[in-house]
This record gives sequence, C-alpha cells and structure tokens, in this order.
Amino acid sequence: MIKLDGSFGEGGGAILRQALALSTLTNKPFEINNIRKGRPKPGLKAQHMHSIIALEKISDCSVTNCEVGSEKLTFIPGEIKNKSINVDVGTAGSITLLLQSLVLPCIFSEKIVTINITGGTDVKWSQPIDYFANVLVPRLKKYADIEVRTMLRGYYPKGGGKVSIKIKSKTGIEDLKSINLVEREELLRVRGVSHASSDLTNAEVADRQAASAEVLLSDLRVPISIVRQYSNTFSTGSGITLWALFSQDGEDISVPIVLGGDSLGERGKRAEDVGKEAALNLKKEINSGAPIDKYLADQLIPLLAITKGAIKTSEITKHTKSNIYVTEKFLDVKFEIKENLIKVLQI
Repeated sequence: MIKLDGSFGEGGGAILRQALALSTLTNKPFEINNIRKGRPKPGLKAQHMHSIIALEKISDCSVTNCEVGSEKLTFIPGEIKNKSINVDVGTAGSITLLLQSLVLPCIFSEKIVTINITGGTDVKWSQPIDYFANVLVPRLKKYADIEVRTMLRGYYPKGGGKVSIKIKSKTGIEDLKSINLVEREELLRVRGVSHASSDLTNAEVADRQAASAEVLLSDLRVPISIVRQYSNTFSTGSGITLWALFSQDGEDISVPIVLGGDSLGERGKRAEDVGKEAALNLKKEINSGAPIDKYLADQLIPLLAITKGAIKTSEITKHTKSNIYVTEKFLDVKFEIKENLIKVLQI
C-alpha cells in the first residue's frame, strides 16, 4: 500500500488527483492523509469526490472515507472498462481538474471511454477547456485518439458547461519512445479563442479581448487567428485562451510544439485587460525559449516517468514538484531538476 502525505509542497488537491490517475494506471492502491492540508478549508471538496465517482463508473475501484471534508482516504484501483459515463461536477466545479484523474489511465487502458461532463469549463485556478483541447491533447494524441467537444461553456458561479471527451487507447505503457522536449524551432503562428456569454454581446467583450491580444502579439510577425465566440450560458462570464505553434526538427513531427497562455474575465476587469493579460502570459512563455510551458510541464510528469525522457520548461511550479513527488511513489523512478530541465534518472 503506497502512503502519501497530502500536505507535501503546496498541500493542494493536485496530489490526490495525480494519485488517483497513477493508482488506476499501475493498479497500486494508496492511502493519503492530510488531504489539502495547505488550503483554508482542508479535506475533500465535492469536485474531488466526483473524480472518484467517475473512476468508480469506468472501473471496479473501491474507496473508503470518500466524503466532503475528509482529510484521509484509501483507494483500491480497478480496471478501466469500455464505457460511456455521465458526470456532473456540480455548479462551476472545474471539468479540466476532474479530467486530470481520468485521462492518463484511459489513454493507456487499451479501451474506448467516453466521458460526458457537466461543470465549469472556464473557471479560476484551473486550465480552460480550450487549453486542454489545444495544448495538452495534441501532446497525448500519439498514445490515443482523443476527441474533445465543448457543447456549452460554464462560468462561475452556476457552471452548467457541457464537455464530451472520447478516448480510444492506441497502446499500453510498454515500449514507448522517450519524450525528449528540450528545444524548439521557429514560431509559425498564434491561434486562440476569445469567448463571452451572450449577454455581453452588445458590449463586444469577446471582440475587445481578441483585439487587445492581437495588438500585443503583432510584433511576433506571424499569422494570428483568434476566434470570437458568444454563447448562451447560465452565468455571465468571459475569457481568452491563446496558443503558439512552432515548427519542429526531429523524428516525430506529427506531435506539435505548442505553448499556451490564457486569462479569465471577471466583474470590474476591462475586456482589453483580459486580452492583454493572456497575450503577455503567452509572450512570457515564448520568450523563455522552452518548448513546454509551465502549465503543461506538471501534466507531463507521469509520461516523462513512463518513457524515461526529459523536458525543458519555462518554470518549475509547485504543481510540478507535487506531481514529481507522487509519480516517484508509483513508478519507482527518480527525477532530476537542473534549472528548468527535468529528466528521469536511470536507476
């Protein structure tokens, strides 16, 4: 039984989400104490329970102490099945955070899984659904066919967004080629999605966000294409996600180098400032010279361990360190970090 300390590092929910994914992938049970010890209200939140509920629906896992506020939990993993499930995260609970517990085991399950999720698509403290679909998923498509459809956006506080993700596994975890992402080539273009609820149409919020971002990105001297979207939602909201695509010189040019940056609108925040913030976030990643942005790095840690590879990222975040801590427990590997280069040591 693997034992985890949920207070490690920042003491947030990332340790639990990563543990659920790796436990299901490796078929190793775990116990975790001090769940979210570093947060103002420690213990399980509803969105963490929905990750577990989703795993119960697609596998034969079992869990004890799964209740809101619990600071400890025991998880016995099960095998992923060919299934289509529905999950309601509740109000504006993050859809992409829930997926962090599900995607990894599904892509190596050699099964076909469809997950229909209701919740928040664009909310604080989590990657937007457009980042998930356009930055993370392209990196995973060499291992699985992944389709992401956003039918309805969900903003805080009511949420109600609807996303469907279908994962058709291509392979198990044996004999995978090493990930080696330490350099990048020429910047080719920038794409993005600027979105807002339909009640902000007259104020042209999505258009103003996009226009502001385009002005700041113009000095990159590459084609820029930002889609404007307005849609009916349960709550007022807006946001913009940008991603930069680079050419690639290497064996596997089918997997693109993509860096992301985003910003979320909120009451009292000018649309122009939202667009500016997203553009500055993206340009910071571009100027770092790294092929992996700081938000993608932590999500690639398990794949790095499996393939015994190396990545260079713009910044080593607390989430990255937390995911390294958990991954070393489940996969019997050791990581080395030198400046912003992360690699798996041969042991």
